[in-house]
Amino acid sequence: MNLTIRSEQTDNAYHIYLAGEIDAYTAPQLRESLIPLAKEKGIEMTIHFNEVEYIDSTGLGVFVGVLKTTDANGSNLKLCGMSSRVRRLFSITGLDEVITIEEVKEGQS
Repeated sequence: MNLTIRSEQTDNAYHIYLAGEIDAYTAPQLRESLIPLAKEKGIEMTIHFNEVEYIDSTGLGVFVGVLKTTDANGSNLKLCGMSSRVRRLFSITGLDEVITIEEVKEGQS
């Protein structure tokens, strides 16, 4: 499956909406889309996972790189809308302790 990336900008905030699978095949596309935004100074970057069906270790690595880049540029990164399955991978790897992840409210997936 492919990955769809849609971005919206308001003032100093970016909302990135992902749909599909994040794996070794789609990770380069994701990295190329996110890193230039993460290099901007003082932005708020929110990545929406509502339609992400799968993520592997290559995909997790992309988010580590984005986090390092936003931190280096005085920006903030937040991930939201993860399914419990995707959220579990961030938890198992300990990434939920270094990346802000907004919990899904009941009734959402």
